[in-house]
Amino acid sequence: MQAQGLPLQQKDTNVKQLIGKTLLILALLPLALAAGFFPPTVHTTVKSVDGNRITLARPLPANGMSGVVVHNFGKGLQAITGILVQTAPGVATVRKGDLLEHKGLPTPKSVAVPGDKVIGGYLYSNVLVLAPNAQTYAKIVRSGGRFWIHPDLYAAFLAREGDSTPSPSNLAAFAREAQVGLVYIVQRNRAILFDPISGRVVGSKPFSPVGQETKYPFYNRFSKISGGFFGGGDSGDYYKSVGAIR
Repeated sequence: MQAQGLPLQQKDTNVKQLIGKTLLILALLPLALAAGFFPPTVHTTVKSVDGNRITLARPLPANGMSGVVVHNFGKGLQAITGILVQTAPGVATVRKGDLLEHKGLPTPKSVAVPGDKVIGGYLYSNVLVLAPNAQTYAKIVRSGGRFWIHPDLYAAFLAREGDSTPSPSNLAAFAREAQVGLVYIVQRNRAILFDPISGRVVGSKPFSPVGQETKYPFYNRFSKISGGFFGGGDSGDYYKSVGAIR
């Protein structure tokens, strides 16, 4: 009589394969969830132009996303000529400007013309993290997939500028200086992605910080900032400090 079912050795192999696939899925799950939280960078083109209003050949994933217009001058010369913000699916406002210095390149009369390249979510891989404590910061950056900008740099910037708390205006100024595309902010019961160029929130999800400790105005490794604007001994409400950014 022939034995029923698979041979024992083959059963063991199938079980090992199933366990391996399950572990792989569990390992990739945090990355998949993080990827869904972050709007992806999109490459498209300008379809039409009406003053400072442009239509995109392909809409960006979220309204409020910023991007750049790239013009081809010929002979291998390209440069960013405008900064845009999507206001409705496939529709954006554009203004003259650049997030990088391109000295020596010609400047077109128009900020954008049909056919120009558009990079939506420009520099979105560079993310500043504002968290209440070191443990929460570590939890966020462990998710990987981004170039994380440490809040120490932003803290030093605020001290230099004489500001005491985060604001849309000083985040925009820091983002331009440090080439930050997004700010990951842990607020009360949620985390948001703030685009410092557009001044808009482009992502939000429920989030629980690690532990109850909070540092004002946000986690950084300085015990005292030169100039005394804020430091480890200063009192204040972290969640109130970052809750105004929305």
